[in-house]
Order: sequence, then C-alpha cells, then structure tokens
Amino acid sequence: MFLESSLKIGWVEQVTDFHSRQEIVVNVHNDKVQAVNYPDLTGPCAVGDQVTLNTTAVDLKLGTGGWHYVLAIYGQERSLSKQGHIMKLRYTPLQGRVLSVEEEISPYHEILKKAGTTADFPTAVGSLHSMLTPFTIGFKSVFPEGRIVYLMSDGAALPIAFSKTVDILKKERLIEQTITFGHAFGGDLEAVNVYSALLAAKYVCQADAAVILMGPGVVGTGTKWGTTGLEQGEYLNAVTVLKGIPIAILRMSEAEERTRHRWLSHHTLTVLQEITYSPCYVPLPNYAKNFEDVVNAVGSLEHNITWVDTDRAFLQLLKEHSNVTTMGRSPKEDPLFFHAALAAGISAAQFG
Repeated sequence: MFLESSLKIGWVEQVTDFHSRQEIVVNVHNDKVQAVNYPDLTGPCAVGDQVTLNTTAVDLKLGTGGWHYVLAIYGQERSLSKQGHIMKLRYTPLQGRVLSVEEEISPYHEILKKAGTTADFPTAVGSLHSMLTPFTIGFKSVFPEGRIVYLMSDGAALPIAFSKTVDILKKERLIEQTITFGHAFGGDLEAVNVYSALLAAKYVCQADAAVILMGPGVVGTGTKWGTTGLEQGEYLNAVTVLKGIPIAILRMSEAEERTRHRWLSHHTLTVLQEITYSPCYVPLPNYAKNFEDVVNAVGSLEHNITWVDTDRAFLQLLKEHSNVTTMGRSPKEDPLFFHAALAAGISAAQFG
C-alpha cells in the first residue's frame, strides 16, 4: 500500500541522458528533487515536461532505491516495446510488451525450440550485483577473448538501465551481451525465465560463459529465509537441470559489521546447504585461507571445492576498476569479497 506522499507532480528543469536512463531534476512545489526516468517505460523527458513521480523509496529513506521515479509524462504514451506478445510488469499500470527471445515470432524461436540442454556450459550464479565487475575481471584474466553474457534476474531492480555497472562493462567489452528474464527488462535479449535465458546465452549469443546476478538493490530482512539473495540456489539448480556447469559465487566479507554476513555469509550457507540439491563448483580464493572462520565454514560444504590464486587478478581490479564498491566498501576496504568473485570468474574461464 502506498504512503500518502508516494505520488507527486512536478515540472522537469534539467535532464541528463545515459544509455537507457535519464537522471532529471524536477521542481515539486519549489523544491528541486532528483528523479530517474526510463524512456522505454514512459517516453523521454524534456525540460518543461509535467511529470508524476513515485516518491515511495525516498519517503522510506531507502538506500539503493533512494530515488524518485517518473511514473508518467503528461501527453505521452509508451510501452516497453513495439514488438512481441510477452508482457512484463504484467497486470500493473506500467505493463508493456516485449519480444521475448523464445516466442513464436522471434527470429530465434526455432533455435530455442530445438535446444534441450546447456551441456558443459559454465554458468556462475551469485547473490549481489556488485559481484559482476570482479567476476568479469577474473574471467578475462584467464580467457581474454572469451564471451560473457550477463543474465539479470528480477530479484532486485527490474530495469537493467538502472545499472551503471552494466554500461561500463559493455563499453569495455567485459560483457558481450545481456539477457533480462522474468520481469526484469531492457537487456539485449528478453526471456520468459531462467531456463530459456540460459539456452539463449549458449545458442543465440554463443557465449563461452554466463553469469546470473540480480540488478542493484538486493532485498533483506535480517532473517534466514527473507531475502531475494536466496534465488542463487534456485538458479544453480536450473543450471544443473539443463546439464550445465553450476559455479557458485560466494558472498564473503572481512569488513562487514553484521556478524551474519562476516566471513562466509549465512545466506550463502543456506543456499549451498539447504537449497541446492546436487553438487556445484565452489571456487575459493587462496586469500581466504588467511581466515580460519572461512576455512571452517567451507569444510562443512558437500560441494566441489577448489582453491584459486586470485592475486594477479586482484591487482588488475585495483588498477582498472578501483572505484567499484560493495555495500559502500572498495576492494582495499573489503578484499575478501572481491577475491571471492574473482575466483568464480577464473574458475568459469577454466571451464570455458
């Protein structure tokens, strides 16, 4: 249920264009506020436009969702696509159609109709969007010509355009293509679910590896089961069902103040101990051997544990992407987190 103040009307005073996103300044009752507009949903904003804003996230003082969002631009109509028959954001005022990669009118329909497995296709799955950059750096450090496709779930932000990280990684060719599945939208390809997204990554994109992560804004409640991060287990199982190579990206931290996420996160343990139903590959960085709590926790896992040298890749990360963060912490402030994601990327490249 919306807060009383969740909808406001204002006039656009400033527009900054990004790839598939606009950051705008809106005058609301003589108060200048920042907002995000997604042209695919509402059409492009211009100075002087009258807009309706959804202000719920700011009203609740949320972190990653702490922006106003344009709900409508007066005098404009828009949908997600002018093609396709698959609806995303279904049964909401913002529902729109997309051309899904597997539907009948897609040029790839016959390819996916015949595709049955992703045999021997390495797919890494994690629980935080901030794992994406170090994963790609690790992969490319071993397999520089390898093609990575990023599959974005609907566990957090739904528009892929919200991620500045994806823009950067695509420009640097660390990611070749993106696929958004479920109700996530805006990827190079759209897919109905994780299975068809995986098949598309292998047979349509012809990738050497895939990585599945939600967009920015993981949801947590301080409970064992109440987090969108547990989707990691479901997607590792999906990789197994399709006979691919499931690789778990571990969520680890040496700087996290919350004890439940320090060293090896309790959510990672829940995924690997209680959700996955068959062994996955679990790469750990040699750096983690410095922490007895990590070594002890990993010893309880019934998975394929491998130890990976990530030192060279970590130096590359510091040199080329020193501004990346996780939970506001840089690689120098929380090395263990980044070493863990680098290890998964290196492991995926070795299978690729």
